[in-house]
Amino acid sequence: MIKFVGAGAGDPELITIKGQKALQEADVVLYTGSLIPKEVLGWCREDCLIENSADMDYNDIFEFIKLYHHKKFVRLHTGDPSIYSTIAKQINFLDKNNIEYEIIAGVTAAFAGAASAGIEYTITGVSQTLIISRIEGRTPNPETLRQLLSNKNSSFAFYLSIRLIKKLKETALDMNYSIETPCWVVEKASWRDEAIYKGTLENIEEKVKDIKGIALIMFGEFLNQNPTIDSHLYAKEYKKERTKS
Repeated sequence: MIKFVGAGAGDPELITIKGQKALQEADVVLYTGSLIPKEVLGWCREDCLIENSADMDYNDIFEFIKLYHHKKFVRLHTGDPSIYSTIAKQINFLDKNNIEYEIIAGVTAAFAGAASAGIEYTITGVSQTLIISRIEGRTPNPETLRQLLSNKNSSFAFYLSIRLIKKLKETALDMNYSIETPCWVVEKASWRDEAIYKGTLENIEEKVKDIKGIALIMFGEFLNQNPTIDSHLYAKEYKKERTKS
């Protein structure tokens, strides 16, 4: 049995209880490099085989899985396994080889970053849609940045894109976004050395010019956190109707 476990965005306490339990019971842990907090690996037993997959290609990973899949095996990924984790190819391999697996959710950077910044993505009357994507660079996207930004009433969280923030600015302005549209960057979301940069299209590029590592870009009017209408969820009228029913 292979268990894909999301380690969370950086803070070791963001791993789920289920994920922690899987690590504590594991015979083998294959983890995805330096972005896994050391404290998380500290939950493994002393006799657990712990290997870093940073220098492995897919074939190396598949051979390693073949060798140890009969044991309690944890494949430890950063964040949440469903977001930019490249587990799809690994799952295809497991399916073809009739190897059982389970996926255990984790907290991805988009949500850890939002918590640190103290914001909500879905603001009544402003945005009810969250788009998680990356800005196309050397690797093409199915959707261009212009196609993504055409959803003007959406909240955007861009991964793997900090070096392309100038492209975001230029494209958004060309599409008649206001130069005052909020754009924030969370560097190393939930890590001890996390940093949050709050700006707009006008000034965010200058604010984050020295970032070299991992960072999340949040973009859109939702960052103003000003609902234009009240939600019915906590309205007195809605409460009365729900009580009657």
